[in-house]
Amino acid sequence: MEFSHRPVLFHETIESLNIRPEGFYIDGTAGGGGHSQAIAEKLTTGRLLAIDQDPDAVLTVKKRLKDYPCVTVVQCNFAQMQEAAAAHSMPQVDGVLLDIGVSSYQFDNPERGFSYRYDAPLDMRMSRKGVSARDLVNSLSEKELSDIIYRYGEDKNSRSIARGIVRARKKSPIETTLQLADIVKESVPAAVRRKKGHPARKTFQALRIQVNGELDRLSEGLDAAFSLLKPSGRLAVITFHSLEDRIVKHRMADWCQGCICPPDFPVCVCGRKPRAKLLFRHGVQPSPEELEQNPRSRSARLRVCIKL
Repeated sequence: MEFSHRPVLFHETIESLNIRPEGFYIDGTAGGGGHSQAIAEKLTTGRLLAIDQDPDAVLTVKKRLKDYPCVTVVQCNFAQMQEAAAAHSMPQVDGVLLDIGVSSYQFDNPERGFSYRYDAPLDMRMSRKGVSARDLVNSLSEKELSDIIYRYGEDKNSRSIARGIVRARKKSPIETTLQLADIVKESVPAAVRRKKGHPARKTFQALRIQVNGELDRLSEGLDAAFSLLKPSGRLAVITFHSLEDRIVKHRMADWCQGCICPPDFPVCVCGRKPRAKLLFRHGVQPSPEELEQNPRSRSARLRVCIKL
């Protein structure tokens, strides 16, 4: 299956980066190469560092952008972009793009084990390395599973789901996505099963976030990206669920905050000044036209800040 990904909020994102032909840029989540190619097409003497942790994505981007000498493709997590940028002589950049989450290719390729819609080995590793979802569901305690499902899936039925997982694995190991999906479905109340959408969605999200350390990598990646920006450089981040968006929103708000002295202080003694400003006051959402063409974009949010 060929790596393909339909970038959401595509035009809004590219425009918000305000790409200069001679500028240096990082696409921290190259995916299928859509955003990377759009950036590369605007460059003359500038350079683009395209990063992705998925080896399938790296092969696709290298092939897609082979005719763009301004592009360097690197396999690593975007949390490591400082090291990657230093290794390729890019100490500071004019813009960074992060398109957070799972690509359509990863969801739709059964062998990657991200989706409850296909019967496949229970994997969920974006980098194809390290601990898999199968390892977690067969080794973690009931409390550890419950905590993960509640924290990262925000599922109030996390305890009953974890109990069901532990009960099922005593009979035989949980090996596939459909096995897990059926266990979750049987573990939740009937009222939940009757609701629209599969009851395993939140559990799969939670396990995927845990397997890939997504929220920790996001926090590290935001700091790495901001540290690489030149003054007036821009950081554009697309998120797909509230946990990601909350981290991005709060981090950008922190960078934009100035004096934190109590209101009754006659003069500022903290010396704190804003380090950034927001390009958009609120997150940009997909247009009705995009939602009609790509329903998966419904939860996407674009947030952009400019370094002062």
